[in-house]
Amino acid sequence: MQIKSAEFVMSNSDVAKCPKNRLPEYAFIGRSNVGKSSLINMLTGRKSLAKTSGKPGKTQLINHFLINKNWFLVDLPGYGYAKVSKSAKKTFQKFITQYFSLREQLVSAFVLVDIRHDPQPIDLEFMQWLGENNIPFSIVFTKADKLKPKAIENHIEDYKTILLETWEDMPNYFITSSSKDIGKDAVLSYIDELNGNLNLG
Repeated sequence: MQIKSAEFVMSNSDVAKCPKNRLPEYAFIGRSNVGKSSLINMLTGRKSLAKTSGKPGKTQLINHFLINKNWFLVDLPGYGYAKVSKSAKKTFQKFITQYFSLREQLVSAFVLVDIRHDPQPIDLEFMQWLGENNIPFSIVFTKADKLKPKAIENHIEDYKTILLETWEDMPNYFITSSSKDIGKDAVLSYIDELNGNLNLG
């Protein structure tokens, strides 16, 4: 898939105010500082479509970007360690769960995980929640340029071992690096394939 156009449409914290049309949505979410904005900018080929920041927890709203005029890339707030007040954090969690529960347009979520770290309980819990709520998702391992191929393999094996304790199969996953453009074609081809199954042409 070639991304010919990517435009910001809206930000809000109220799921009821998300775009009313029925275009398919793909939601990107992960812990604070996992490299989500960089990944979105890499996928869309736009340097600053999503705001990157050294300060974790920058995305605090549901951001809709219209891609190629026929699907939405949705940038969701990080869960976990952002340095924000407890009440703000509660609000995030509430509208994150509302988004996933109420958005019928959602085709799939992409859960971003920093490949350099051991499996984190908060990521595993979030994936478990998606599974229990029948929300399709893929794992996107980020920052792969920081590790050697063997270390990447070992980390993925660690994830498989833990996830297969509760899952029948390892969820679909991608290995990416925003700084090296790794994984871009694989993620976009997957979205293209899902859109194709929806007969978007």
